[in-house]
Amino acid sequence: MKGLAPGSYASEILAPAAALVPVPEAVELQVAAAAMLQGMTAHYLTHGVRETRPGDSVLVHAAAGGTGALLVQMLRAAGTRVFATCSTPEKAELARAAGADEVILYTETDFAERVQQLSDGRGLDAVYDSVGRTTFDGSLLCLRPRGLLVLFGQSSGPVEPFDLQRLNRGGSLFVTRPSLAHYTATRTELLERASAVLDGVADGRLNVRIGARFGLAQAAAAHDALEGRGTTGKLVLIPA
Repeated sequence: MKGLAPGSYASEILAPAAALVPVPEAVELQVAAAAMLQGMTAHYLTHGVRETRPGDSVLVHAAAGGTGALLVQMLRAAGTRVFATCSTPEKAELARAAGADEVILYTETDFAERVQQLSDGRGLDAVYDSVGRTTFDGSLLCLRPRGLLVLFGQSSGPVEPFDLQRLNRGGSLFVTRPSLAHYTATRTELLERASAVLDGVADGRLNVRIGARFGLAQAAAAHDALEGRGTTGKLVLIPA
C-alpha cells in the first residue's frame, strides 16, 4: 500500500478506501491513531524481518519511545529475552513496565560491553536500532555470530558508509534497513498488521502510551518536542 494517506496534517483528508482499516469499538480513535504507525512498525519488526523464536535474546534501542515500548511488548509476547537501552532512569522505568528484562542507561554505561556481560559473552540474536549513527557500531558489537542488526530509523543521523568486511569479521553478521511500506505492500498485509495491533489494544495485550496531545495549530511545538528527544510514548495531533 504505497503512500497510505499523505498530507494528513489537516482536519479532513481524502483517503483511498484501500488504505483504511476498521477500528474496533473498544478502541478510542485517538488511541487508534497513536497505535497505527508505530504499532504496525513493531509488528513487522517482530513478525516480518525475521522469525522471532521463543528463547531469542534481542536488544531494543530507545525502548521508552512509542515504537520501542510497543516493540518490547510484542517481542516479550513472542517469548524473547529483551534487552533495552534508555537515556534516563525515568525512561528505564517505562521500558521495564513495557516488559524489558534488562535495561541499560547508555548515558552511563557502554551498552555493547554491558550486553556482552549480561549475555555471558554469547551476544544477541538481533538488535533493533532506530537511532542510527551514534549506536550503529555498538549495535554490531552486541550480536552473536550470524546475528541480525535491524536498522529502522536514524534519529541521531544516517549511518556513515562502512566496509562490509566488518560483517564477516563480526561473525557473518546481517544488516537490514526495512520500512513499513514494504511490509504493508498489499491490502492483506495491511489488514493483518493493523488488526494485530488494534485487537491487541482492544483486549489489553498492548498498552499504547500517549505522551502528549497537541492541537493542529501546535504542530510546530510537537515537532520541537520530537526533535528534542525528550519525549516518551506517542505524540498525537488533534485536528480541532
